[in-house]
Amino acid sequence: MKILVLNCGSSSLKYQLINMETEEVLASGKYERIGEKEAFITHKACGKKVTIEHVAMDHTEAIDFTLKQLINPEYKVIDSLDEVNAIGHRLVHGGEKITQSVVIDDNVVEVLKECTDLAPLHNPAGIMGIEACKKVMPGKPMVGVFDTAFHQTMPKEHYIYPIPYEYYEKYGIRKYGFHGTSHMYVSNRLAEITNRDIKDLKIVTCHLGQGSSICAIDGGKSIDTSMGLTPLGGIPMVTRSGDLDPSVVTFLMKKENLTADGVEAVLNKKSGVQGISGLAPDFREIEAASYTDNERAQIAIKEFIYAIASYIAKYAVAMGGIDSIIFTGGVGENQINIRKWICEKLEFMGVKLDIDENNMRGEEKRISTQDSKIEVYVIPTNEELMIAKETERLVK
Repeated sequence: MKILVLNCGSSSLKYQLINMETEEVLASGKYERIGEKEAFITHKACGKKVTIEHVAMDHTEAIDFTLKQLINPEYKVIDSLDEVNAIGHRLVHGGEKITQSVVIDDNVVEVLKECTDLAPLHNPAGIMGIEACKKVMPGKPMVGVFDTAFHQTMPKEHYIYPIPYEYYEKYGIRKYGFHGTSHMYVSNRLAEITNRDIKDLKIVTCHLGQGSSICAIDGGKSIDTSMGLTPLGGIPMVTRSGDLDPSVVTFLMKKENLTADGVEAVLNKKSGVQGISGLAPDFREIEAASYTDNERAQIAIKEFIYAIASYIAKYAVAMGGIDSIIFTGGVGENQINIRKWICEKLEFMGVKLDIDENNMRGEEKRISTQDSKIEVYVIPTNEELMIAKETERLVK
């Protein structure tokens, strides 16, 4: 079975075509600046990488041109689009109505529309991708894999906010959590590589990147996670603030004469480790500066590490212990010292890092000592493969 995985943004389209028999990525790429005359696609297949300028004024045109690259004689990976058996869509917000991956029908699209207030940038893009596929590949089965679905197993006391309950009933204000596909993939991958039943494991997964979230997974189910109503909550990220005293928001609005949109922009795009350090929104640059006498960069990195370690310790309470910690995401997979410093803060819990094993980037590996009370792994995430697996499962 060959699955086409799509991740639609408001003006972009990421894609992979995966052969599920071998889990090989046959082709991948990204369409950028959709809707503009400067639109272009970067396509990888058969060991080649090509960039093609091609105007795509909407997602239908972008998907149509993308599919033509799959059968392009210069670097074709399939002979006919009939070989694409199904399409898996990465979707963001399904609210409380969608609690697992689903075959897409009109009801799923309606839920996406209902949840647009909760994901105003992502849900409309997802809908555009679905409608485009209906036009370009009519009748082809489609599956939606939602960022929020994995976290719908959280108990109510973990997702209800301590504000008037009527706001939950009226507006659905609660913790939803995100990065669910990544957390699901790496936790299941750990069970595979250690040959254990995930139902017997208490795992904390740390997806650390431009956006970062921590998740407590007990028996394969998410029981708590750091992101909240939106991806702004939790630990400080590269440009996002993470958790704050709510009064900071209203104080800033009064002092800086900010609108709700204005203060939201500050917290999403100008805060986090970048906001503290004052440097470019590049985690590698901020970490490098922390090794100099740049005090603000040092504070930013220390706060990032402290927040992650604190969440991990908190989730030991949530699950009554931890068997494994997993690092994933761009920062989690590649920043050696960040992993080291987080583990050092957890030594009181019995975490022992193997310095030699930790001295690597992007590998799937255990990095704790054999006598560590909590095992620590680096597992590169693969959300596209997880989406493809869920699509294959539901289509079959």
